[in-house]
Amino acid sequence: MGVIQSLGSITDHPKINIDPEEYRRIDIDRRYFSGKFKDIVYRNTYGDQKQRPFITLNMMKLVAQRFASLLYNEKSTITVETRKPKTDDNGEKITYDEPDKANVFVQGVLDSNDFDKNFERYLESCVAMGGLAIRPYVDMSTGEVKLSWVQAPNFFPLRSNTNDITSAAIATPSQQAENGKTAYYTLLEFHEWTPDDYVITNELYRSEVKGTVGVKWPLSQLYEGLEPETHIKGLSRPLFIYLKPAGFNNKSLVSPLGVGVCDNALSTLSQINDTYDQLNWEVKMGQRRVAVPDSMVRVNYNEATGKVEKQFDEDQNTFLSTGSMDDPKVTDLTTPIRGQEYITVLNQLLKTLEMQTGLSVGTFSFDGQSVKTATEVVSENSMTYQTRNSHLTMVERAVQELVVTICELAQATDFNGNKIYTGTIPTIDQVSIDFDDGIFTDKGVNADYWIKLEAAKMCPKWQAVMHILGVTETEAKRMVVEINDETIDQTPPETNPMFDPTSDDSSSKDGD
Repeated sequence: MGVIQSLGSITDHPKINIDPEEYRRIDIDRRYFSGKFKDIVYRNTYGDQKQRPFITLNMMKLVAQRFASLLYNEKSTITVETRKPKTDDNGEKITYDEPDKANVFVQGVLDSNDFDKNFERYLESCVAMGGLAIRPYVDMSTGEVKLSWVQAPNFFPLRSNTNDITSAAIATPSQQAENGKTAYYTLLEFHEWTPDDYVITNELYRSEVKGTVGVKWPLSQLYEGLEPETHIKGLSRPLFIYLKPAGFNNKSLVSPLGVGVCDNALSTLSQINDTYDQLNWEVKMGQRRVAVPDSMVRVNYNEATGKVEKQFDEDQNTFLSTGSMDDPKVTDLTTPIRGQEYITVLNQLLKTLEMQTGLSVGTFSFDGQSVKTATEVVSENSMTYQTRNSHLTMVERAVQELVVTICELAQATDFNGNKIYTGTIPTIDQVSIDFDDGIFTDKGVNADYWIKLEAAKMCPKWQAVMHILGVTETEAKRMVVEINDETIDQTPPETNPMFDPTSDDSSSKDGD
């Protein structure tokens, strides 16, 4: 069974050398991201201890969702071109008649894994908790390359340098009922390098206590046919891609892990949640209440307990006077809700959160009372645009590494006696990603810019069409030909340079 027989936590494993405080920090991020907090405990008017749910605004989820949609969406495109550009006799770049084999293979893998949708979704987790790993693997039942998404709490670096994490452990937790009890399993998948090859080692642990890794267990208990150790040759990089948000980890200066965009704004998030919870309680306590004199209240004496039966709402934690017999009138004690005061505080806190996370002012506190032009929107979102560009550098590199890893894994894997992929392995610079600029691009200004360039003969027409309409170079050239053909067709015969009045066809038309 090996030297290691039992683990309290994954960071107790001797191969994993990282500060456990990093995962306690990630656990706090996960709590804020999920919006799950302890109930509020208080005492009501009668001194009884009560509890109620803590109502949160869950701004970390909203911030992460905003970042994910800005960084990558279904309009983004990934292109692989491993072939050298072809040119004609005049030096003009021309396109290949057939598609690039590497691009066809990669697009098939990404489409089968619904990459565009899943990547944007998991980017939320990456932005919130400070990291995300993508692990390509081969489904040996179908021969297809699949993608496994590993979130920050389940990724543990083994070795790293200042630029990258080269070895890591990936945890896969699961549970199942056994003899009326719940058994908790953890599969640890170690990715390491040797002088000769790349080694993946699998270890399974079992515990009957939630939150504890437990004792080492045979792999066959859950994973029939999974080898304890696998050696792979011909790889230039690890079989995982680790993506973290831009910015230095100021929580642990020597940690290779990233920090979430809200890690330095947790106090602000806590204030927002407290304020929003108080606003909700203010609304609940603002319901209509009436005080009546004691003479109008029926009081029952409980002989068994020796106490007067309660006459008020048990959830009421504000003291209400019942009046006196000397003043037998009914009094309305309803207090106005301080809604505007709470909204003002919330807006100020939201502005603070925007500043701390690098988003433009008004991202979450926009009043929605006016319609902005595209130019105004671009100007307002300049801070968001700069922050987005910083994160895009990390995202672009991660996608490029993923494409290279997919091709290397497929070429190193045999399925039914054949390699899954036999084409050229692309390099990083042969993988390009076109991110959708969305709201940051003023299409009118962009079109005017390229039209003026083309009119001044400073660029070919197809280049202007390509940038204005966002099409490929091949498609732009085809569209220019169609535009020219339509222009010739719609030109009156007498002004058409191709019109020849002395030709037979022209004479016959005149005769007709």
